[in-house]
Amino acid sequence: MFIARVFRGVLAVVLLLSFVLIINECAVACSSKRTKDIPYIAPDAAGFDAERNRLDVYEPKKKGDVPYPVVVFIHGGGWDSGSKNIYGFIGRRLAKQGVVAVIINYRLAPAVEVPRMADDCARAVLWTQQHIAQYGGDPNRIFVMGHSAGGGLAALLAADNRFFSKLGVTQNPVKGAILDDPAGLDMFDYLNKMEYPDDQKYLVPFGKEPAVWRAMSALYHINAGSPPMLVFVGERTYPGIARSTRKFRDRLEELGVKHEFKLLPGKKHIPMVLQLFWKNNVIYRDLLQLVGATSAT
Repeated sequence: MFIARVFRGVLAVVLLLSFVLIINECAVACSSKRTKDIPYIAPDAAGFDAERNRLDVYEPKKKGDVPYPVVVFIHGGGWDSGSKNIYGFIGRRLAKQGVVAVIINYRLAPAVEVPRMADDCARAVLWTQQHIAQYGGDPNRIFVMGHSAGGGLAALLAADNRFFSKLGVTQNPVKGAILDDPAGLDMFDYLNKMEYPDDQKYLVPFGKEPAVWRAMSALYHINAGSPPMLVFVGERTYPGIARSTRKFRDRLEELGVKHEFKLLPGKKHIPMVLQLFWKNNVIYRDLLQLVGATSAT
């Protein structure tokens, strides 16, 4: 009998919390408008992937006095999984706080390797620059953001102008980067060492050429002209991420690149992105300051 009462009590708490979360999510969603599954590459272009070469735009419903800053979010997933459809909560929370959010998909391994993934992300940013004004966004204030593998890709786009030069763009449109427990900042070192179980699996997305590992590592492309960076790392993240982010921070400091580096106590790798469900966390707070956002509500 006692156990039954405890179970009913726990169930009631769970149901109450679920109800509160649903109400909260509905309130957040009401302040934003989503346009989903927009192709950022012409559907008749060679190599177009009908699922992966698409993005969603989340814009504040309230029209701003001036165009809103823009954040392009790149999902993680070890370069072989993940979907924009999981991260709508980030788009909604950014829109509620006065930011136009662009949540993208990109092609994954084994269909393509990381260089093509970075090309996809650059094309999504270029689409954003060309079209985001239609959604209330400022094409001159585009920032990239990513978690895990997406963080590594975001850092690469901010640091290496060649991805945009290949598209005929003379100036990198990325004005800053927000990196949430980023992976892949120094895959050249990581894949040369092969210190951890199952590291061989990363040869699928990165290939077997060390020159490619280096070319796809943002650490080696940061320069004195790189845009501002926010780097957030979980205190209990994976050792490889902890080491590469410290090296990245040291390189930013050496070159004098404007940046913030914050270690979040007690956080593991996955919770570093899950905390973005809560709009008052430190990542959103610093992000809003970086992009110059003013609330849309």
